[in-house]
Amino acid sequence: MSTLLLNLDFGEPPPKKTLEGNAKHRNFVKKRRLLERKGFLNKKNQPPSKAPKLQSEPLKKGETPKVDGTWKIPPFPKKRKTAASSGESEQSLDKKATVSWLTPAPSKKADSVAAKVDLLGEFQSALPKIKSHPTRSQKKDPQKKSSQKNLVQKNASQNSTQAHLENKCSGASQQLPKKMVAIDCEMVGTGPKGHVSSLARCSIVNYNGDVLYDEYILPPCRIVDYRTRWSGIRKQHMVKATPFKIARGQILKILTGKIVVGHAIHNDFKALQYFHPKSLTRDTSHIPILNRKADCPENATVSLKRLTKKLLNRDIQVGKSGHSSVEDAQATMELYKVVEVEWEEHLIQNPPQD
Repeated sequence: MSTLLLNLDFGEPPPKKTLEGNAKHRNFVKKRRLLERKGFLNKKNQPPSKAPKLQSEPLKKGETPKVDGTWKIPPFPKKRKTAASSGESEQSLDKKATVSWLTPAPSKKADSVAAKVDLLGEFQSALPKIKSHPTRSQKKDPQKKSSQKNLVQKNASQNSTQAHLENKCSGASQQLPKKMVAIDCEMVGTGPKGHVSSLARCSIVNYNGDVLYDEYILPPCRIVDYRTRWSGIRKQHMVKATPFKIARGQILKILTGKIVVGHAIHNDFKALQYFHPKSLTRDTSHIPILNRKADCPENATVSLKRLTKKLLNRDIQVGKSGHSSVEDAQATMELYKVVEVEWEEHLIQNPPQD
């Protein structure tokens, strides 16, 4: 029988695999397992500060993250592409490299496959939800919506400003009559032979003809001629008449800042010893349009009685009792209303200079 030859290598035996880690780590793992069995240590009771740190370095192709213990964690499987509707959003995520905070860092506290799975589940549950990026069509829609909103806001602001201006103009037109009055004064004769005209009665009416002021006024000088035939003033009217200075102050408070309408109004202002701005004065004795409508010469000074009869078909200043300043003031305002629109347009184009 032939001798069997065995090729044996009597060199040094191959070194046994030494347990990875040191004795301190093995003792820590044994104590941890013991505490887990007895129920003193639960995974939920672990403080958040003991959570393993995340790995920041990206992995190379084909590598798996290594742990200092005796096990390795497999890489996360890449998600497959889903339907075409969410294609672009998932393609953008797949193209990106592995996110560093998705992979758990090496931990010395795990020693089994169950521990690996628990840690991975804990990390995945703690990760924030990733919102899919909007597609190009979705990106364009918000811009269109924002531009449409801006257009709507601009149109709304323009409409509001136009409405505000229209309300302002209408408010101004409504306030204009409130700032318009008509005045008429009656005079008596004072001074030498009664040739000086002094104020003895003043009446002021508003745009609608309502009486704002109507008082008999006592002149500062002695009355020589009452001129009753024209003024309607008699001696008994002066008994309780208002002194001139007091009456003048009351009248000027009403006239100041208002458009004053009158017939031959410069005589009334002279008796009041007052000057009113020409831009706020409307004298019906010097309105060419009014004379034209009454079939009178444009540059002629036509009496209030004649204009009222021609345009309003009404008789005033009739009888021997004299004129009524209230009646004259109301007739003057009505004559002004006949040519108000045309005359105001003319004054806008040719403003009077004070």
